[in-house]
Amino acid sequence: MKLLLRILIPAVALGVAHELISGIELTGHSDAKKAGTLVIIALIFGVVNAVLKPIIKTVGCLFYVLTLGLIGLVVNGALLYLCSWIAGKLSIPFHITSFTAAFWGAIIVGIVGWLLNLVFDERSPARAIAH
Repeated sequence: MKLLLRILIPAVALGVAHELISGIELTGHSDAKKAGTLVIIALIFGVVNAVLKPIIKTVGCLFYVLTLGLIGLVVNGALLYLCSWIAGKLSIPFHITSFTAAFWGAIIVGIVGWLLNLVFDERSPARAIAH
């Protein structure tokens, strides 16, 4: 169940970003195909984050300190933009038209993912209060 949530939460967050940001394009003939595409993109985004983000944080540690972590927003946008490029190479119908769209999309993905993790994470204080 945890693995399924770790895939579905980013997929839902990407779907919300697609709905709110005009530069994030998701094409498909049916809602099921769009949902499948979002799951694939969530997997790609997870792999890209798992591989590249630690390297970027290590190399750019000084920039994170100097900008009080705000460079992380730019890094997340760049990683989402990279996912769009990878999707294009794999012929997956997901495209981000500009870095600005990727930047705002990454912010939305982060916020929505955080909120969904608060709701569905068993260790979350919100879940402890509800039970």
